[in-house]
Amino acid sequence: MLFGVVTKPDDDWWIGRNTPDIDHLNKLESLMFQGNGYFGIRSSVEEHYMEEKRDMFVLGTFDKYEDEATELPNLPDIVNFEIKVDGHVLKLNHGQVSNFQRSFNIRNGEMTRSFIWKFEGNEYKLKFRRFVSMAHLHLFVSKVEITPLANNVRIQIKSGIDGQQTNEGTQHLIEGTKRLFNARFIQMQTRTQESKVKFALTEYHRLYLNKKELSLNPHLKLNRRQVYANYSVDLDKEQTLSVVKYANIYTSKDRDLKINVSADSLANLKKISRLSYASLMLESSEVWNKKYWNKSYVEISAHNNKPQIAINFARYQLIANTPHDFEMNIGAKGMTGEGYKGHTFWDTEMFMLPYFIFTLPQKAYELLEYRYLSLIGAKRKAHQGGFHGAQYPWEAAMPEDAESAPIWGNADIVTGQPMKILSGFLEQHVTGDVAYGVMRYLKATGDQSFANRMGYEIILQCAKFWASRVEWNNEKNRYEITDVIGPDEYKEHVSNDAFTNYIAHWCMEYGADIIAKLRQENTTIYDQLNQKLSLSELFKALIQKASMMYVPKPNDDQIIPQDDNYLSYKIIDVTKYKNAEKDVEDVSEIFKDFDLKQLDRMQVTKQPDVLLMMLCFEELFSKEVIQKNWDYYEPKTTHDSSLSYSPHAILANDLGLYDKAFEYFEKSCQVDLGMNMDSSVKGTHMASMGGIWNVIVEGFGGVRVVNTATHS
Repeated sequence: MLFGVVTKPDDDWWIGRNTPDIDHLNKLESLMFQGNGYFGIRSSVEEHYMEEKRDMFVLGTFDKYEDEATELPNLPDIVNFEIKVDGHVLKLNHGQVSNFQRSFNIRNGEMTRSFIWKFEGNEYKLKFRRFVSMAHLHLFVSKVEITPLANNVRIQIKSGIDGQQTNEGTQHLIEGTKRLFNARFIQMQTRTQESKVKFALTEYHRLYLNKKELSLNPHLKLNRRQVYANYSVDLDKEQTLSVVKYANIYTSKDRDLKINVSADSLANLKKISRLSYASLMLESSEVWNKKYWNKSYVEISAHNNKPQIAINFARYQLIANTPHDFEMNIGAKGMTGEGYKGHTFWDTEMFMLPYFIFTLPQKAYELLEYRYLSLIGAKRKAHQGGFHGAQYPWEAAMPEDAESAPIWGNADIVTGQPMKILSGFLEQHVTGDVAYGVMRYLKATGDQSFANRMGYEIILQCAKFWASRVEWNNEKNRYEITDVIGPDEYKEHVSNDAFTNYIAHWCMEYGADIIAKLRQENTTIYDQLNQKLSLSELFKALIQKASMMYVPKPNDDQIIPQDDNYLSYKIIDVTKYKNAEKDVEDVSEIFKDFDLKQLDRMQVTKQPDVLLMMLCFEELFSKEVIQKNWDYYEPKTTHDSSLSYSPHAILANDLGLYDKAFEYFEKSCQVDLGMNMDSSVKGTHMASMGGIWNVIVEGFGGVRVVNTATHS
């Protein structure tokens, strides 16, 4: 298993790099992401480089600029720390660097950098440390140590709050105000342009010379959208200057807000900044251990520790990017970058939720509560499309939003015209996916309170949507679903996509079962839901339409058609595309040879459709049929999505294809940790993180939720 980071054979919680590697900063910014579920920071380094991408996000603070899609706004940078040595700005691409090590502690999220910088014949030893606190959710702390090894020197520090950050050019924040409190605390107050979310960011610095604290007030520097504290200290040879930066962020959406963002931010930092870096780091580490690492640890025996590092890394990313507030959910890239704008997809229910169900069920509860709150927007989306019930958006932001997916994407390589993104209109299987996630939670936990309060209604609203969505084919005397996009996003406007039809059919049947059960066993909940859903009429519709619903069956060759036309399309060899890496612009190799219209007429699959359906409904198929479909579809799948590897690994393991299963497990681990230095530029792949855990526990371990029970 090849990683693009350095690992230690005796440390399962460490990744790093031994060279500055200025040309590949973006990957490490994502991999060494620091977050706590409230806010998150890409691990851009303290000094500035052209190639950097500085991102900081607070979950749930979406803003929409004019006709663009809503997105998490990129907030002012609090990491920056400029060092001048006798007037020369520290840059690792100037002078010479030795003894370099950049490391990330997966166990507590601390990033460290250390090196010796040689410039104009003199050497300086530097060490950087920083973390986002899991004990104090608003807090970021960093520490910088500078030691001249051969000469006396003047050190100048510029550290502050830089509000000139954008989302790929879009500035979501107003100019705001800048303040100085008690001669030492600098603060920036701002808000989003459209959603009017208020922010306050406050910083405080403590300086030490050979561990003795200096009483220095900063010289303030104000620029547009920037406020900096400047310090100047003279050092003798081998003296060490240490600077500890305390910074926090508050928003008007915070549930723990007491007075207002400015007052709360300042009061909190005044209290916290009395504590040392070490004590705050220890406090945060203890929370990580007590709340997360000491629960449901997965131990892997292998010939090296890379699989263990991968699962530890995946768990860190999942926890650090998962909100503490049930009005929010996990974005496809979490908070690790601007990719997908912080939006939530089917990734949560189908790829990430199993981890939380089995290890942190309260988090699973909250993620599904978000979907319950989102019924408002989902019902509005269904109504806008002429349907009933709840149609969940393909891309979700705030619960009340209907659809957050952008409409236009990249230019077509043939026509040069922007391609319309149809996912928000046609990738309707997400509504079944949400219901499926609720089912898995209920089967695993037996949480009847959640079922009564939220779960049943989510499933029934989804079932009601499907009952209104299916179309009657008079010629074939059956209900069908036409004009959709399934998981194979190469195919648009398809009829009877296998995955979509199966999950819609399941949802209607499951909804009917719930109604029948409630009518017999819980008339109180039945009556409550009946007022919202007219259950008697809905029950009849679900029974009638599910019984007449077309779900593709194995043909004479035991192959389930992916859709009505897939098996009639041209077959091409996709070998070279299977092994190709996406480039820095996230463009797949296959799109350099074909456009989407051409792929729409080929037997080429982006990610599993029929095979994913079989994994979800494995009790419906014999091993022989699953094997036949594996043999047919696996060679035609390009894995042009990070979601593709983990279900293939699990299915391969089920079929006894153990070498293939481990191959796909490796690929799942290497989506972000692998050698492709462009793979994580826009953020890590959260569904792939969930997929790593799924392969180990649901695949190799054999423990999973199926429609009838938890099996092992």
